[in-house]
Amino acid sequence: MIDVAERSSASTSKPWVRWQDWAGVVLGAYLILSTMWTSTNGGAMSAMIVLGALLLIASVWSLAMPGSMTSEYSHMLLGVLLFISPWVLGYAELAGASWTSWIVGVLAVVVGAAALPQANAAHRGVAGQH
Repeated sequence: MIDVAERSSASTSKPWVRWQDWAGVVLGAYLILSTMWTSTNGGAMSAMIVLGALLLIASVWSLAMPGSMTSEYSHMLLGVLLFISPWVLGYAELAGASWTSWIVGVLAVVVGAAALPQANAAHRGVAGQH
């Protein structure tokens, strides 16, 4: 019989199934789309669109290749960049844009960190097959 841990690791090593990566897709898309209803300036709009697109791309990469640890680290790096971007790019005074960047940034770090154990297990499974 297959125990629960083996079933869990087997299902997380399949592409397109990890909830953390789908959450990254939603966060990236939300960040891009939020520029339509949030007042922004040039720096805010650029940061939100570019970093949102990169988060979306990294999440799709993670969905397609669940054993890639690099994609999870990129989620966390993009989250940190999103969190500091209101101060670095000078849009901290724009409440909607800055709060959106801070919240999505923190959530991107959280979902990236939450996916690391599963990505590591999938990576070991792939490495063990060589």
